[in-house]
Amino acid sequence: MTLIVVGNAKGGTLSTLRVVGGQLSLLGEVAVGAGCSTFAIDGGFLHVAVKEPSPAIVTLRIDRAAGRHLEVSRREVDDQLAYLAVSPKGHMLVAASYHGGWGASYRVADGVVGEETARVEGRNMHAAVFDPSGHNVYFVSLGEDHVAQLAVTADAGLTPLSEPVVRHTPGSGPRHLVFSQDGRNAYLLTEFTGEAVRFTRGESGRLERAEEVPAFDVTRGLRTSSYGLNPLEGHLIWGADLALAGRWLVCSERTESTVGAVRVLADGSLSGPVVITDTETQPRGLAVSADGEHVVVVGERSGHASLYRIYDDGNLVLQSRLETGEGPNWVRFL
Repeated sequence: MTLIVVGNAKGGTLSTLRVVGGQLSLLGEVAVGAGCSTFAIDGGFLHVAVKEPSPAIVTLRIDRAAGRHLEVSRREVDDQLAYLAVSPKGHMLVAASYHGGWGASYRVADGVVGEETARVEGRNMHAAVFDPSGHNVYFVSLGEDHVAQLAVTADAGLTPLSEPVVRHTPGSGPRHLVFSQDGRNAYLLTEFTGEAVRFTRGESGRLERAEEVPAFDVTRGLRTSSYGLNPLEGHLIWGADLALAGRWLVCSERTESTVGAVRVLADGSLSGPVVITDTETQPRGLAVSADGEHVVVVGERSGHASLYRIYDDGNLVLQSRLETGEGPNWVRFL
């Protein structure tokens, strides 16, 4: 049985969905606090960032039978978090705070998040990601238009690489980052220009920009956005989330409520044109199943999750749709 966890940020709940025969059903729900807008899966634990009653990382023991995950610890933090990720080695957690303008690392033991071990500054920090080996950490700063590159130290700390940041196009708004399984390529989605960007990754861990392609529907009249503008009022590009699904990179765009699939060639490079699927209203979050065959998308304004099968031509075909809660914006296969 496949399980999916959805973070309903406005409702302050985590919904656990069951997938049987391609159909979604609700298994269980647990209240964790409003603003539960990111979480990371750590073996038998879920680390969830919440805004209320105060900014914190809440750790829950996963209940696969009933979906009513049990809180085991709570680590207070300075500001609301936008992103959490767990090391592949399982010994540390990294976080990014968009409003606080910082990224940080924490030691983790037996599911409990310890004290902060390192901090990185950067305006509007939007993502914190380990490479697949767990040797490096990358913090994406939307406000600085760069990705900070660091090595993990023996004590779960962080130290900058010889090139501390890799810069991106000013005003593009780099947002989220994912790695290929072999760690040789990284893919970035920009919020304001809606581009999928590939970086190659060398043995030192340093990223080098290779190419970019549009990840939104270029026929619908969307225009480049910038910080502080209302994308819906101006019909502006509003990139959100991305994930790898086999030979496709799937990216969500919120103004037109679409998922764009960009082809990934055998060498990891990106190739257009993008394949567009209309989806949930304001698709803030998406995720791909471990086998790369299914994509789940949640809509902040629709309050629903949609489960798709992705085909060889990049088209997403709807399998099932289910109401999850108020303001869903984060989702992962469990």
